[in-house]
Amino acid sequence: MTIQLPENANIEQYQRDWQEWHTAKDRALADPHGFLAVTGLYFLNAEPTRFPDTPGVWRTDADGVHVKLESSETLLLDDRPITGDYDFGVIAERDGLTVASGDVRIEIAKRGGFDILRPRDPANPRRTSFEGTAAYRPDPTWVLTGLFAPFVKPRPTTVGAAVEGLEHVYDAVGEITFTRDGEPLSLIAFPGHGDGELLVLFTDETAGDTTYPAVRSLSVSAPDAGGEVVLDFNRAVNLPCAYTPHATCPLPPIENRLPIAVTAGELDPSLDAAAAERVAG
Repeated sequence: MTIQLPENANIEQYQRDWQEWHTAKDRALADPHGFLAVTGLYFLNAEPTRFPDTPGVWRTDADGVHVKLESSETLLLDDRPITGDYDFGVIAERDGLTVASGDVRIEIAKRGGFDILRPRDPANPRRTSFEGTAAYRPDPTWVLTGLFAPFVKPRPTTVGAAVEGLEHVYDAVGEITFTRDGEPLSLIAFPGHGDGELLVLFTDETAGDTTYPAVRSLSVSAPDAGGEVVLDFNRAVNLPCAYTPHATCPLPPIENRLPIAVTAGELDPSLDAAAAERVAG
């Protein structure tokens, strides 16, 4: 159901809090070495290969990721110089590390079972031209209560990815049920970033129209003792794949395709400014 705000509730304060949160979210996205700085996505294999914006010749095998640097090339790992041949070892799924080459930071990671490189250059025009993400005007009627029912044990769930042919496997930890305008709805939840928090990946009837077609993400605070959660769809955000082709973002499980239009949260960054202004109000 919708949370019923108390009489004389400060709607303006709610909107100011939302604006502060959204400004901070966009600031993090535009960090000098955030996703807007990524200039490429390179998949490693056994063939030694040199990539743009990335010193060295790279390969991967059963022993992990390896680089061979020429005498004129140096990388920094935790401020320690790397020269010549260097073995990074096996990188765990969804894990990674970062090396530096001047102002460029190079992410070495594993996604969907593949070892990848992603250089991040603060001078990338995608970052330097970023002016923020348009969103629907925050509307307290899109703050809904739900009930979280944990699974007996986590269920490994395979989902697609923004990169064709790639798949991710996440442990679904339970289901959130809620209603909107009397219609019963549900969402499968994954573990969130903080202790007990949940993460929901979803699409809805606005996808491909006013919101990004592939996925939006919603963080949910830990359930209370009775399993109640708050779904603030005003804080539904785009994943990095909405801004760059160099992201491997997961797609929602099929159960999370909501049959309603969630007219709240962030808009599709590809909307032109006039369209975004009309939608955002």
